Amino acid sequence: MSTTTKNSYKSAFIFVTTLFFLWGFITVLVDPLIPRLKEVFELTYFQSGMIQFAFFGAYLALSIPAGFLLSKIGYKKGIILGLIIMGSGCLLFYPAASSRIYIVFLLAVFILASGMTILQVAANPYVAALGSEEGASSRLNLAQAFNSLGTAIAPAIGAMFILSDKIKTSDEITALSTSDKEIYYAAEASNVQIPFVAIALFTLLLAVIFAYVKLPKILQKAPKGGYISLLNSPSLLMGAIGIFVYVGAEVAIGSYLTNYFIDMNLAEAIVNNSTMKRISELIVSADLSTLDPKAIVGAFVTFYWLGAMIGRFIGAYLTKIIDPAKVLIGFALGALIMIIISINSVGFISMWSILAVGLFNSIMFPTIFTLALGGLDDLKPQASGILCTMIVGGAVIPPLYGLLTDNIGFKTALLLVFACYTYIMIYGFVKQRKKVVA
Repeated sequence: MSTTTKNSYKSAFIFVTTLFFLWGFITVLVDPLIPRLKEVFELTYFQSGMIQFAFFGAYLALSIPAGFLLSKIGYKKGIILGLIIMGSGCLLFYPAASSRIYIVFLLAVFILASGMTILQVAANPYVAALGSEEGASSRLNLAQAFNSLGTAIAPAIGAMFILSDKIKTSDEITALSTSDKEIYYAAEASNVQIPFVAIALFTLLLAVIFAYVKLPKILQKAPKGGYISLLNSPSLLMGAIGIFVYVGAEVAIGSYLTNYFIDMNLAEAIVNNSTMKRISELIVSADLSTLDPKAIVGAFVTFYWLGAMIGRFIGAYLTKIIDPAKVLIGFALGALIMIIISINSVGFISMWSILAVGLFNSIMFPTIFTLALGGLDDLKPQASGILCTMIVGGAVIPPLYGLLTDNIGFKTALLLVFACYTYIMIYGFVKQRKKVVA
């Protein structure tokens, strides 16, 4: 590879990595909407989980069409289109918050996720293709580390803007005067509107920037019958299931951490523990006595996503020197151990062990993704479409986890995500065995 080509690939990698940060930030910023809207609309855990269904349902509906579209228009135009759609979805949060109509929120979430779907289908295989196939897992882990930087920052923003003030019950709202109701509703809307309008402006600015950025063209004309031939690839299909259960498990844990901690009465424990209180106050930059309990415990969700960021930087190195399949096995085993500890403990031990799952989640998506894409060459856009379709696991597993929680409690419901990580570990063993045989 020539020096010019290497420099071109390096510049492209830097620009595309900003997209990983953006969609990581937005994905997790959707999480605080769940406890927020649960109280605003007085929803069950299952009903509030429909926010994630709307978000990740876009991946089911649009990933394969996005893969087909990218094979026609190329990665760059696909990225610009995705950013424009994302920005439009973020702007829709403004009327959604003003009208306080739940279905409008779900529509805004779906449109936002539609743009992110196109970005995911474009950016993941693009980064994987910016160099040798042997280094694909390491490159994607590094790019995903910046995705995790966005996910680590988002919970603090969510705690400060979306979860900070106390929600009134329907009876309390009814008791308010007309003018007080208007003031209350305006404040409620503003808490959601400000962060999402800011994101919309940033996203649309990025679309303009990418319109003028030169990205190396690495996609040739896709072979005909691509999707049909891909259905005959066991490695891809197993990897697709791996993406499904991984995203579902990660999102299920992340979405319900705040409610899980509230269920364990950790807000009071945090306030009464000087170290924990100091940590929470540092994250939310506020006196805890002025905050809703959800904001107090929600601040600690930052560590779940921070662990994923740290793990991906480590994973970018580990997958360079160790077989990525072996790294996947080790991290899946670590997640299983942490879940067992959280189920069988209480208080801060239970809290920190479930937060530690974020560290072990870190390398799973990029490693499964690149293991599944191995050897597919110009079929990668279509293969990426199939893999990104399975991100719909984030739409299926969180509501199911919420339904189980409604009926059997948080800790027993964690057995669902335990089963997800068990499959991922098995997939790692299968890929490792195939390499040994080869």
